[in-house]
Amino acid sequence: MKRLNLILLVDDDETTNYLNKRLLNNLDAAERIEVATNGEEALKFLQTNHDAGHPNPELILLDIKMPVMDGFEFLEEYEHLPQELKNCVLVMMLTSSASFYDLERLKQYNAVQRHISKPLQEAHILEIMETYFPEK
Repeated sequence: MKRLNLILLVDDDETTNYLNKRLLNNLDAAERIEVATNGEEALKFLQTNHDAGHPNPELILLDIKMPVMDGFEFLEEYEHLPQELKNCVLVMMLTSSASFYDLERLKQYNAVQRHISKPLQEAHILEIMETYFPEK
């Protein structure tokens, strides 16, 4: 499996971020793996990363329930970003307790390709890579 340039993890739980980052590193899934602890940090990261001339994340793993700015609020703002900040980004929603309402709500966002239940597992990453990044 070839590596992605950048994966952005967006989750307020430090343990979850540690485990997800460790899994992704063990799978050698990306050149860089960055972490934001809420949607606001993630939006700032996207802008700062772009301004620095770095490639956009090819994959964002986004939690739904977070303080400051949750996953849905992030998606609302994300939809209005300039295209150059969204280019090549694939958003996957991660959650441990998505209600039927949350899952239905996800369908309104074009950026969301899939919902993944926590915990993130090797099989999830391999399936994502095979399905959405076959050239990698």
